[in-house]
Amino acid sequence: MTIHHLKEDRQLTVVTLSLGPQVLAIPAVRLREILDPLPVTRVPGAGPLVPGVVNVRGTVVPLANLKQVLRIPEVEADDRRRFLVLDVTIAGEAAVVAVEADAVHEVSTIETSIVEPVPAAASAWPPEFLTGLYRGADGFVLMPDLDHILSALVNRPLA
Repeated sequence: MTIHHLKEDRQLTVVTLSLGPQVLAIPAVRLREILDPLPVTRVPGAGPLVPGVVNVRGTVVPLANLKQVLRIPEVEADDRRRFLVLDVTIAGEAAVVAVEADAVHEVSTIETSIVEPVPAAASAWPPEFLTGLYRGADGFVLMPDLDHILSALVNRPLA
């Protein structure tokens, strides 16, 4: 989703979460559920970007490590850690993916007029991985483009 598509609507409901020190916002329409940490089954030969799968109500769901993809440093897990189960589009196909968050903060509605493009020099992330950013109560909140990030993972050549 580009910032131009985002601004077609006047408001957007997002769920905010922390990955290490970074606060991210994901459109709430993507969220299926938030779960307490689940056992992760490692997949032989899987890399650090999608290291395993989790069992979500009898369905096998891949667990994407957004910290690894976005080069966010690991922090020690505590009781705020949660898994978000999300509806995404990967390479044009509907999919369900889980991501781990160090903390989930809130669901809120923002005015899309406050979302700005990310300056190229302001992020170590590839610019196509970000839809935009906005100023939250405690600093800047980045809006990752999950479809683009996860499609890039699928299309990444195997080492």
